[in-house]
Amino acid sequence: MVEVDVPPTNADELRAAILERYEGLSKRLQQIARYVLDEPNAVALETLAVLAERCGVQPSAIVRFAKSFGFEGATQMQRLFRDGLLSGNASLGYGERVRQFSQSVDSKLVGDPAQVLAEFVQGNVLALQNLGDAIGKKNLAAAVKLIREAETIYVAGFRRAFPVAAYLAYSLHQVDKKTVFIDSIGGMTRQQVHAISKRDLLIAVSYHPYAEEAVQLIDAATAQRCRVLSISDSLVSPVAKPATVVLQVREAEIRAFRSLSASMCLAQALVISYAFATSTQTRNGSTLGGNTRSKK
Repeated sequence: MVEVDVPPTNADELRAAILERYEGLSKRLQQIARYVLDEPNAVALETLAVLAERCGVQPSAIVRFAKSFGFEGATQMQRLFRDGLLSGNASLGYGERVRQFSQSVDSKLVGDPAQVLAEFVQGNVLALQNLGDAIGKKNLAAAVKLIREAETIYVAGFRRAFPVAAYLAYSLHQVDKKTVFIDSIGGMTRQQVHAISKRDLLIAVSYHPYAEEAVQLIDAATAQRCRVLSISDSLVSPVAKPATVVLQVREAEIRAFRSLSASMCLAQALVISYAFATSTQTRNGSTLGGNTRSKK
C-alpha cells in the first residue's frame, strides 16, 4: 500500500482519493473505506472507539487508514467531514436515525400486520428522505444525459434487483426509448447483449451480494466501449467501479428484509426526467425551426 504525503483538503477530495485507491487497499482498510464513504456524518461526529466498533476493526486500523491518505491521524481526517457538516454539504444524522429505528423495531415482537406495515412505512420514509440528499443534482443530471444520448438502452438486474430493472425497461418503453431488457431467460444473457456498442448505454442494477452476471455484463459492455450507468448500494461495489456514472441508493432494512422503495422512486425520477428533457428539446427544436421558416 502506497501512502501519500499531502492529505486531501476537503471531504470531496478524500472521497475521490478513496475511490481511486480502493482496489490497492488491504481488506481491513477497504472495510474502513466503505464505512467512510457510506457514513460521512458518523465519521465526523463519533469517537474513534465507536467508529472502530462499527467498522469491525481496531482503532489503530482507522489511524493507519488516515495516515495512508496523508493525515497525521484520524482526528485530522474527521475534521474534513465535520467541516462539511457545518457548511451544510451533508445530510444530517441519517445513519444514526436508521440505527435507532432498527434497534426500536428489533426490540419488539412481531405483532399484527398493521404493526409490520407501520414499521415498513417508517423505514422506507427514512430511506426516501435520504435519497434526495445522497444523490446529488450533478450525478442525476449526468445519468439523464446518458439516457438521452444513448441509441439503445440495455437494462439488467438480477435476483433482488430484478424488479427495479424490469420497471426501468417497461417505463423507458412507455416513453418511446429503444430499450432491451436483459432478463437472462434460458441463460441467454450474452446473446441478449451481443449487439451492444459504444452508441448504447447499459443500466445495471445490483446490490450486495453483487450478482456475478451483472459484473460480467459490465465487463462485456466496457469492452465494447459502451457507457454504463450503475445503480448500487456502494460507490466501491464491483458494479460501480467501472461505471461511467454511479447512483448510490441506500435502502431501508426492516427486520432483516431490505426494501426497494428508494430504488423504485429513483427509477421513476430518471424516466420522467428523461421524458421531460426530450419533450423540451423537441419543443425548442420546433420553435427554432418555425422561427427560421418565418424569417425566410
